[in-house]
Amino acid sequence: MSSEKPAPAKVPLGGRYWRLWTASVISNLGDGVGAIAFPWLASAVTRNPLLIALIAVAQRLPWLIFTLPAGVITDRLDRRRIMVWADVARAALVGVIAATVLAGRRGLPSPEEVAGGADIPTNAAVYGVLVGAVLLLGFAEVLRDNAAQTFLPALVKAGALERANGTLWGAEMVANSFVGPPLGSLLLGLGFALPFFVNAGGYAVAAGLVFLIAGQFRAKGAASPGTRVHWRGEMKEGFMWLWRHELLRPMAIILGLLNALGMMVWATFVLFAQEELDLQTGLFTGALRPVARLFGFESVATFIFTLLIMGGAVGGVIGSLLAARVSRLLGSGPSLYLTIIGGGVTALVMGFAERWWLVFLMIVVATFTSVLWNVITVSLRQTIIPDRLLGRVNSVYRFFGWGMMPIGSLVGGAVVAAGTAWVSRSQGLRWPFFVVAVAHFALFFYAVPRLTTAKMEAARAEAMARQEREAQEGEAGSPVEVAGDAPDETAVASAPPEEPG
Repeated sequence: MSSEKPAPAKVPLGGRYWRLWTASVISNLGDGVGAIAFPWLASAVTRNPLLIALIAVAQRLPWLIFTLPAGVITDRLDRRRIMVWADVARAALVGVIAATVLAGRRGLPSPEEVAGGADIPTNAAVYGVLVGAVLLLGFAEVLRDNAAQTFLPALVKAGALERANGTLWGAEMVANSFVGPPLGSLLLGLGFALPFFVNAGGYAVAAGLVFLIAGQFRAKGAASPGTRVHWRGEMKEGFMWLWRHELLRPMAIILGLLNALGMMVWATFVLFAQEELDLQTGLFTGALRPVARLFGFESVATFIFTLLIMGGAVGGVIGSLLAARVSRLLGSGPSLYLTIIGGGVTALVMGFAERWWLVFLMIVVATFTSVLWNVITVSLRQTIIPDRLLGRVNSVYRFFGWGMMPIGSLVGGAVVAAGTAWVSRSQGLRWPFFVVAVAHFALFFYAVPRLTTAKMEAARAEAMARQEREAQEGEAGSPVEVAGDAPDETAVASAPPEEPG
């Protein structure tokens, strides 16, 4: 007889998880459409790198100023309802952008003119609406994403969080970066406003699907909705819990720096791609011209830019499939080091690149390592943070992780502007890549002694022991009981991934 132990059976993720999964896929499909439409619209209303970067700043600024209050809200209110109302708000805001673009379509340049890097005067009216709507979208995103990450552990058990997160992120990557961008480019060719209407519709459908998940999803031990909110004290409790944690504190700091560095590059990436890469003249570009026309693209440059964004999907899918295996092979600590080193190498190569296909390959590699970080760190946080504090501590973590993104965007735009003034516009568009590469290598030496496999496993074991003690004492050791399905289930380039982004 064989002495090998049979592999443990996988626990079903359950119907409620799959409703959330479907909602996330549809929402991310709309985001993927927007991943093409938003930067293309931004470059159609202004060519000023600082104004382009300001749009990215507006999108991420709420993570700096609203994340901590959002954590208090998440720990007090029903997390499912927060997600629903946030998606309704996002649908309305993107709808406003769509209507504005539709009304002012005659004053916008064609995709071919934009792709050619034409000197386009700033359209103040459309630009103002875009910045304002993007800022408000950021506030809704803070609430929605924080609620979503605290919502998932209520649907599934801790033992399968990595599998549930990996499955969710893999599907989101396909929708966001593989299916959405080509669809966005096709819609862009039909009309500048059409991708925004589709994006708004995706949010609306996602809100309806999450609404259909039955149950009450408030944190265990949460104060009643009518109880007075002690904002400062409750935010301080979440902040101090994370700050005193030997592992989560440096992890949050490193994530913030990684995301800031990522946004230094991505804030002006659309200008770099349009002006410095061979989107219209390269060898492979010429071969792909008839393919672009076959699929209805008016401009081959739009098609190639879409392929660049899709590089994130390729790396993301590979990462979601292999992340757990790589983590087991290398260990959690070295896997996180791989993210940091990979980001430095890929940024350095892109800084010298002139061929779009080389940048495409670097995006694949960078996104793969980012998903590896996501699967390890998000699942770890969902396991070790107590449920009554999960919303607040998670918001503090993302305050560091995402709050640095508007700063990185602003610095990236300033670096390009300085480079353009001191040397040339061509060199200025490349400078952020070199600054980011050097910073990644420096950050690696900070991370090595602080993010070790031993520390992560010890934190996980301590949390599991605490949950077992609480369960035995009848306090809170299992997923939240909700009405509806029994809780028998188990459970994030294109722009920079969430964690990092």
